[in-house]
Amino acid sequence: MRPDVTVVRLGHRQQRDKRITSHLGLTARALGANHFVLCGDDDQGVLDTLADVTENFGGGFSSEHHPKPMGYLRHFSKQGGKIVHLTMYGEPHDSVTVDIPTDAPIAVVVGGVKVPGEIYKLADYNVAVGHQPHSEVAALALFMSELMGGVAGPEQFAGARLQIQPHPSGKVVIDRNEDS
Repeated sequence: MRPDVTVVRLGHRQQRDKRITSHLGLTARALGANHFVLCGDDDQGVLDTLADVTENFGGGFSSEHHPKPMGYLRHFSKQGGKIVHLTMYGEPHDSVTVDIPTDAPIAVVVGGVKVPGEIYKLADYNVAVGHQPHSEVAALALFMSELMGGVAGPEQFAGARLQIQPHPSGKVVIDRNEDS
């Protein structure tokens, strides 16, 4: 059984971060997360993008804006969830991820501009995918793949309208609405 994973994006700035934050949400969805929480600026465009992709490509992925990330994470922890903070200052992912229990909900925290120091203490696991500055999207992708047992998300999500047909030299998209 796949773990129940929520990705929490801290410090989103609408004018500067909309593309990278959208990519974080899309990566979370594609690699098996259930939920995305946008913290920082309330950016309906990012949430609409994630909803549109979920509507077209299926799955039960949801997203929301939450104005107070620390309150959200404290509540998540009190409800028995485990908090994983992706940071280049954490312990190496390949030695820590195997210890993260997958029978309780997991919140994967991905920082933005400045991560509050309290996050490091609140997190059950501070996990590093490398100890150099790098893309938070890359860190999330590597972590999610490892958490899910080296397997990407499902090729086909339930309720998908669009399905990609692998092809060696072109694009093939099956639109289930055209079959009706």
